[in-house]
Amino acid sequence: MSLKASELILNADQSVYHLNLHPEDLAPTVILVGDPDRVPRVSRYFDHVELKKSKREFITHTGTFNGLRISVVSTGIGTDNIDIVLNELDALVNIDFQEREVRRTVKALNLIRLGTSGALQADIPTDALVLSDLAIGFDGLLHFYESEKIQVADVQFAFLEYSDWSVFKAIPYVVRANPELCDHLYSEEMIRGFTATQPGFYAPQGRSLRLKPEPPNLSHILSAFRHRNLRITNMEMETAGIFGLARLMGHKAASVNCILANRITGTFSPDPAAAVDHMIQTTLRNLTAKA
Repeated sequence: MSLKASELILNADQSVYHLNLHPEDLAPTVILVGDPDRVPRVSRYFDHVELKKSKREFITHTGTFNGLRISVVSTGIGTDNIDIVLNELDALVNIDFQEREVRRTVKALNLIRLGTSGALQADIPTDALVLSDLAIGFDGLLHFYESEKIQVADVQFAFLEYSDWSVFKAIPYVVRANPELCDHLYSEEMIRGFTATQPGFYAPQGRSLRLKPEPPNLSHILSAFRHRNLRITNMEMETAGIFGLARLMGHKAASVNCILANRITGTFSPDPAAAVDHMIQTTLRNLTAKA
């Protein structure tokens, strides 16, 4: 069935609406970064950059690193932007733009988030790299999709019971990364993690300027949660949305976060730029060393 113009929105040049990309512009492996300025910080390590495109906060560089074709795409901040980016990345590989129809054979992308984050455990130092096996989303995005079948119900229910979560907030959802992609990216210096994804930077992450957050001790609530051998390691704003939508669409997703702050000890990285560059180089090396 042909997709209506109001559903699949294309630009005048037939590129997808927000990302401004054509299908041939996108590599099978996509690195997702929140900050648009981080795109050239990744692509500067490429052996060759074949394409640079941008629209709004969405910047894409496509090139090769050690023989592997990779696209780097900036998402902007938050899972609302993740909803846009993942749907349009999926459209680029799984929808025929001329016929405006979903292709019969689904193509799977490798989606790797490279982000920054705050640790929720005192023993996780700043500048550490956390590779997330699970994520818990407090943003509510996944509830707008038929997603019950992919949620990790036992962890979700354990957290709801432990936290006495307010009925006036979105119900947290728990989703898994792709285990094969995580194992491929893993190296011994990384910490395997369970990441909390929040819908904001201030009160949703327990910060207070002029407005008081509710609950007032959210970081400690998250830090103290235990279920079997699980603990919540870190907090950021995108990972759960990426995991959830990728799994629903049949893509493989992983998330590597550089710990810039420790919310329990109150410490911050002495050199954030160097820490982020270390994350980029480590991930590129691990991604291609085993390819």
